[in-house]
Amino acid sequence: MQESITLARVESLLEDLSYPVSRRDAATSLDGVTVLMADGNADLGELVRNCLTSEFTDAKDLYYELNNAMPIEALGEPGQSDGDA
Repeated sequence: MQESITLARVESLLEDLSYPVSRRDAATSLDGVTVLMADGNADLGELVRNCLTSEFTDAKDLYYELNNAMPIEALGEPGQSDGDA
């Protein structure tokens, strides 16, 4: 899947997967989805691979785990100022 999405759309994209889903199957399904972050981007499939849980029962389960796997660059949205001048 080749697509670019913002952080705000990640949770709704996760709802499209069939649950329960293994970490490996979820990562494979999400390979090629680029998450646009405040300072850079990341492949969603790779972020799922970095999760510790081996199987997810639902989209919320995966979303919460992804929040722990997100790099610091994920904070905010693309183009958002952090207040520095």
